[in-house]
Amino acid sequence: MAMNFEQARHNMVENQVRPWEVLDADVLETLKGVRREDFVAPSHRNVAFADLTLPLGHGEVMMKPVVEGRVLQALELKKTDEVLEIGTGSGFLTACLARLAGKVTSIDMHADFVDAARERLAAASVVNATVETAEAVNGYQPTGVFDAVVVTGAVHAVPEKFVRWLKPGGRMFVIRGNSPAQTAVLLTHEGDGRYREESLFETDLPYLAHAAPVKRFVL
Repeated sequence: MAMNFEQARHNMVENQVRPWEVLDADVLETLKGVRREDFVAPSHRNVAFADLTLPLGHGEVMMKPVVEGRVLQALELKKTDEVLEIGTGSGFLTACLARLAGKVTSIDMHADFVDAARERLAAASVVNATVETAEAVNGYQPTGVFDAVVVTGAVHAVPEKFVRWLKPGGRMFVIRGNSPAQTAVLLTHEGDGRYREESLFETDLPYLAHAAPVKRFVL
């Protein structure tokens, strides 16, 4: 029997995402409107809406729908916002950000991820997102600053350069700490180099390249 994707999408939003305190109407409509099944590998289409992280390759994963919902809600995006996404992955969150914001720049160090995401975004008629191949921690340097920055891989500590990419009033979503007990954090640039920090929830994700804790050898 063919899977009913529309029913599965409805169930994902109403039975997973909404009960996880995602109540923003625009975010819920975005998750209903972007076809998640089109942003996963063909072998994963039937589990595209499950409460699971899905493998993408290169040791990376697609976040659970509930986490994606909390990311989008925490950022409180407006149609005039410019967003930087660090870690394109499948391109699904990129498409969601593009629905909520004015312009999205997404970077990923894996060229095959970038190529696939571009194709998926084009197929979904997303015209306000650009995807570039770049490594964030040591290599990337944007030409401007952003209203919001989304880091889709974990970091042991937030790189100082990341916070400098936020405009005053800008928000950064990042997952920080030691696996397996990492914390999702929202940083808000209050101006004059001051940042307000809010802890949102605990989760666990693979580390962004060059952002893992330094391994210590114990004799």
